[in-house]
Amino acid sequence: MKKTHHIAIIPGDGIGKEVVSEGVKCLNALSAIFEPMQFEFQSFSWGSDYFLQHGMMMPENGLEILKGFDAIYLGAVGDPRIPDDVTLHGLLLPIKFGFDLYVGLRPVYLFPGVDCPLAHISGGEIDIVVIRENTEGEYSNAGGIVGIGESELAIQSGLFTRKGIERIITFAFNYARQKGRKKVTSATKSNAQRYGMVLWDKIFKEVASRYPEIRTESKLIDAACMDVVRNPKGYDVIVASNLFADILSDLTASVTGGMGLAPGASFNPKDKTYPGFFDPVHGSAPDIAGKGVANPIAAILTAKLMLDYLGETEAGELLYRAVSQNLAEKKVRTIDLGGLSKTNEVGDDIVRILRSSK
Repeated sequence: MKKTHHIAIIPGDGIGKEVVSEGVKCLNALSAIFEPMQFEFQSFSWGSDYFLQHGMMMPENGLEILKGFDAIYLGAVGDPRIPDDVTLHGLLLPIKFGFDLYVGLRPVYLFPGVDCPLAHISGGEIDIVVIRENTEGEYSNAGGIVGIGESELAIQSGLFTRKGIERIITFAFNYARQKGRKKVTSATKSNAQRYGMVLWDKIFKEVASRYPEIRTESKLIDAACMDVVRNPKGYDVIVASNLFADILSDLTASVTGGMGLAPGASFNPKDKTYPGFFDPVHGSAPDIAGKGVANPIAAILTAKLMLDYLGETEAGELLYRAVSQNLAEKKVRTIDLGGLSKTNEVGDDIVRILRSSK
């Protein structure tokens, strides 16, 4: 009996259009291998071009349109003609907040065949999962700007609730337990943020007490940033607020091959009333857009996370192994990894590997 997954595709801006098409190519190849699994894609031309035409990143009823899908697959957003806060608050955050997709999952792994910029680190030795609180914290858009000239004043408030903190930290510990991981690190800044982060630290200790088999540590965000570069092998699962996890996921990606290999997923593990949202960590990279040199692997690995979310774990594992083989072979790779291959050639090679595994 066929099982059809309805996927909303938002290619977005810049290289988003190029990389998401390679992810779709891999998904179509997998549907031919796992014949009961089928995909029905519907593409939406929302993003910066849409904003320049209509004054908004997506239609006013965008969430209403999206809520009927099983998942949303996005390439990237961002355009130098539009302020970044407009693109972020016009598309990405409304989806995450509106659908209560409170878990941000950002795994980073140093694949064999990928050079690490750090000395004496080899493939397989860095394996970190950054878990991001997605729906409150520093991205809550609470505050405002008043006054003009020298009297101009901005107030930016972070929103931290017991519910929001407890559920993301509980997810991190449950994830560690289910995946056989041994340590959860909390990134905090309670020495400076005496309310939100003090509450975060308190709840982290409470939740950690329910998982005695898992080692824990709490690190100030500045120390964590230094230490994740100095000793990345010392990290396993990191749970952090919206802003801190955003920073750490970029930093950890930089020591495992770059943003071209960093996937991302946002979902609500307790409630699938609304679709999960899947987009690679990288941005739209307007400087290389249209040149066919963007690395599609982050988008392809993001498709793997989407398959896991949809319950297609066997297909997801096959896709992950195909990416691993492509990277280990060192033959077909984009310029960021020292190669000369085009974006579509990397996608074609991963499809080749998938088909050879039938």
